[in-house]
Amino acid sequence: MSDRSQLISTGESFAFDAERDAEFERLVVRYPIRESMIMPALWMAQEQAGWISAEAIEYIADRIGTFPAKVLELATFYTMYQLKPVGRYHICVCRTLSCWLRGKQDIVDYLADEIGIKPGEMTEDGKFSFEEVECLGHCGTAPVVQINGEFHEEMDLKKFKALLATLT
Repeated sequence: MSDRSQLISTGESFAFDAERDAEFERLVVRYPIRESMIMPALWMAQEQAGWISAEAIEYIADRIGTFPAKVLELATFYTMYQLKPVGRYHICVCRTLSCWLRGKQDIVDYLADEIGIKPGEMTEDGKFSFEEVECLGHCGTAPVVQINGEFHEEMDLKKFKALLATLT
């Protein structure tokens, strides 16, 4: 499991771009308690930058009117939030029982042995990053792999290699 307790600073300020600023303003009125907007704001920051920096945490806290620790608490609890840069193709492999029983370890071993990355790592060229995650909710079609949010079900090693070959 990767260490999610260390925030990375970019050294640059963070602010939503115009599109996400408008989306924030559109959504925030739906929440009677502004802190309920933390998760959508984290998602918007990640969409914009590809990951969530220390500056993004500070920005969101300020924008919502809460403490950075509250924002960080949610960002570190949920594995869907990336707290460090990820590859152009971020690969998530389910590590729960259904996927394990149906061969997910072959995919994990291939990533380590052939691609050269273990959970929490990124290839030197920045093309791939990889993490093992908790249940992706597709137990009936295990093993499941998610790449940049897109699900790929009933994934065996042959299908996985073919899938990676399509990524440019």
